[in-house]
This record gives sequence, structure tokens and C-alpha cells, in this order.
Amino acid sequence: MHVLTVVLALCAALSNAAASVLQRRAAAADAADAAPGHPVRWLLRLVRDPYWVGGAALLAVTTVLQAAALAVGSLALVQPLMASELLFTLVVGSAVFHHRPDRTTWLAFGALAVGLALFLGAAAPSEGQDTAVPGRWATAGPAVLCAVAALAAAGRLARGAARAALFGSASAVAFGGTAALLKEVTGRFPQGVGAVLTQWPPYATAVVGVLGFLLLQSALRAGTLAASQPALTLGDALTSVALGWALFGEEIALGVRVLPELLGVALIGLGSVGLARAPSVHGTWDTAAALDGPGGGPGAGRA
Repeated sequence: MHVLTVVLALCAALSNAAASVLQRRAAAADAADAAPGHPVRWLLRLVRDPYWVGGAALLAVTTVLQAAALAVGSLALVQPLMASELLFTLVVGSAVFHHRPDRTTWLAFGALAVGLALFLGAAAPSEGQDTAVPGRWATAGPAVLCAVAALAAAGRLARGAARAALFGSASAVAFGGTAALLKEVTGRFPQGVGAVLTQWPPYATAVVGVLGFLLLQSALRAGTLAASQPALTLGDALTSVALGWALFGEEIALGVRVLPELLGVALIGLGSVGLARAPSVHGTWDTAAALDGPGGGPGAGRA
């Protein structure tokens, strides 16, 4: 594995986790301190909140770090590593909301960490090309959109946990497609920024990214994070591995290594379920932290 790729991807995951926790902290404090008002006034209050501003800045940092990781490494390596965001969310959330995870949460943490290490160590993704093989996007692009549309349509017909899982899967495929498009954009940078901006990949990246975000909101409204998170985590990683192979010529080891790879995927799924139920990840601690005040207050350590 390329050490620089691993470091950049993990930093992107950490930045994204910190951004999520900080903006949740700002929203919880705002809900506790002020009654809901006009959306513009609400946004102006958040803009003055240092937690919200810090979270917004970290989201921009996340995009830069992920793009840098994709520029120097393979899609099949970077996107599975982004699943470590859940691990960082647990750690950062525990610090910000002043709570200590329980034993079950730490077991889920270990399962996800071991699963990622096992899968990536056995798969050993190859580098591949910086840009897609000519003509491949004409096939892969419609295939991704059809998969997203089919999963979203099935989600509209389902109810409960199945609905959340299907919308989560649709969002995951869209996010995998967004990452592949982002890699295509970074791979074209040697042509010059001006030249890249006259081509289709930057705009397709934005459109598919927004689509993934909207589908994610549908998944979160449809059910609990525990229902949608495994589909999000595994769907993004597996879609990225498939697109890395189909578009950029990346490969993963097969044969006898399939067994540890499958075991790694199973552990990632189990860890995702466990961490999705952790209060620091799904947000149960947010309101309590807001009521305790910016410093956590004397009751911040209570469950």
C-alpha cells in the first residue's frame, strides 16, 4: 500500500468525522438556546457559532484531503479507508460530548478496525491509472445511475429498516460514483485547471454528489442509522472497488485471499451496526451536551 495514500485517506476520514460532530454540537446548542425562527436568522446564528464554522471549514478540508488521496492512490484503497470515519466519530464525539463509550461500543470499534485491516491487507489494491480507460465511462456511468435509480425505487416501495437500507445503498452507490468522478478530475489536473473546467467530470461530480447527499437524507428519515449505516459503509467501499477495476484498471488479490477478504467485509458490517448504535455516533448525546453548556458542565459525564 502507498503510505501517503493511507495517511491522506485517514486524515480525510478524521476531518469528516470531526466536521460532523462539531456541526451536530452547534445545532444541538442552537436548539437548546433559541426557539426555531426564520431559516435565515437560524443560519445567521449558526454562522456565528465557532463549532459550526469549524465544522464547515473541516468539510472543505475533507474534500481537499480526499481528492489528494485519490490523486496519489487507488479508488479501491481510499474509499474503504474512508469507512474509518465511524471510528473517528466515536473518538471525537466522546471528547466533544464528554461521555465514555461502553464495552459493546468498543467491541464494535475493534470489529470495524480489524475488518478494514483484514480486507485491505488481503485485497492489496493495485494503483491502476490516473484517469479512466477511454470509453469506459460511457458504460460505467449509466450503470451507476441505473443502480442508484433501481435501489431508490425499491426503497420507495419498502417500509421501515428495509427502506432505510435501500436508500442507504442507493446513497452509497452514488457516493462511490462521486469518488470515481473526483479521481477522474484529479487525474486530469496535469492538463491545467482551466482545461479541466471546460470538461464534463467536475460538473458530473457535483451533480452525483448532490444526488448522493439527498438520498442519504432519505435514508436517515426512513429509519435508524443502525439500519442504513452498514449499507452506506459496505456499499460505498464495494462500489468503489468495482469502479476502480472497471474504470481505472485497479485490481485486488483473489484466489485464496477471498476468504480473509470476505471475513473482513463481515467484520466491517458488524462493526458498522455496532457503531451506528453508539450514542456518540448517532447523536443521542447531543441534546444532553447542549443542556450542559459549551464546557460540558458538571453533568456532562452522566449518561
